[in-house]
Amino acid sequence: MREGFLDWLMAHGVPESAAPWASTGILAVAILILAWLAQLIARRVVLRVVKRLVAQSKTDWDDAFLDARVFHRLSHLAPALLIYATAPIAFGHQSELESAVRALALVYMTLMTLAAFSGALNASLAIYERYPIAEKMPLKGFMQLLKVLVFLAGGIFVLSHLLGRSPLVFFGGLGAFTAVILLIFKDAILGLVAGVQISTNDLVRIGDWIEMPKFGADGDVVDISLTTVKVQNWDKTISTIPAYALVSESVKNWRGMSESGGRRIKRALSIDMRSVRFCDAAMLERFGRFQLLRDHIAKKTTEIAEYNRRFEVDESELVNGRRMTNLGSFRAYVESYLRAHPQIHDEMTFLVRQLAPGATGIPIEIYVFSRDQRWVEYEGILADIFDHLLAVVPLFELRVFQQPSGADLETLAGRLTA
Repeated sequence: MREGFLDWLMAHGVPESAAPWASTGILAVAILILAWLAQLIARRVVLRVVKRLVAQSKTDWDDAFLDARVFHRLSHLAPALLIYATAPIAFGHQSELESAVRALALVYMTLMTLAAFSGALNASLAIYERYPIAEKMPLKGFMQLLKVLVFLAGGIFVLSHLLGRSPLVFFGGLGAFTAVILLIFKDAILGLVAGVQISTNDLVRIGDWIEMPKFGADGDVVDISLTTVKVQNWDKTISTIPAYALVSESVKNWRGMSESGGRRIKRALSIDMRSVRFCDAAMLERFGRFQLLRDHIAKKTTEIAEYNRRFEVDESELVNGRRMTNLGSFRAYVESYLRAHPQIHDEMTFLVRQLAPGATGIPIEIYVFSRDQRWVEYEGILADIFDHLLAVVPLFELRVFQQPSGADLETLAGRLTA
């Protein structure tokens, strides 16, 4: 074909010395026009047909590939293939120029193939994340590692064509750069190992509430990649944590609480020690009218009376024998109140205990679990419980301990002045 075109040019008055260059230029322009037409057909015709087929299909998998621009990137292969195939026609008499043009076309096709492959991996990951198993076993890190390996191989393939060397030469030379590669991809390698451990041991999932004070993280996991884990804190800031830190550092995961069906309430109410006393008959009679405490008072009164009678206790002094106290009665009331509360989980740890006395009085700690795990509702339940208990404390002739306030000092100063 090229020889026939040369003869045609010389037959029309083109000098024999200039005919090869003229034919090369004309054929090169023709090839570029054909490549442009191939690109136009691929994008305006083939790609539109593909979009219509995708829109009409019942599955949504192909939509993910379309959104990832996989078909758009593949359409760029058409002009490159045309140039690669027709380069010998235009540059057949100049082998070096032909080799350079075909090498550039091959490099371009390689880059477009890598871009399409990357889009295909993104689309596959988007499809995978639609299923519940993605929360238990995230694959984003593995996809990123696969991209790194494929792009590394693609880069070596491109260099081999640009430099005219065999790819095996570059692969063989990687051994000498192993230490450099390990240093460059240190986080990726550590992240890969951590990603395998995270997935295998099910340490962290997307949506888990985790705490890592060292990294300022306290919130929900929103992304797990090859090298980092993103946590959206409760103040809507984002903390980025190295993936390997989840394995090497201490991390608190609240998933167990979410899956248990309850959320812990652990809070103490400090009682002034000076207000604790034995219950006299009037106090017991009044406590017996409390609906939640009625059975407890009746049972303990009978039990204590039987004990004191058996051991012939001299009841003329309150210190002799067994006696009920207002603090013990209050603790029994708190337990009865919580057991009757509809939002307290009675099948999980249920404890109302007295902690060691200290500078802030006697702490009465509540250690129970609420049925509702939602943060706002949980805080409402907690506040309602302690609102009620703070209001009930004076009915047991007890006082809540608190540090002296400005009003206390003002009252004391007024008394001293009087």
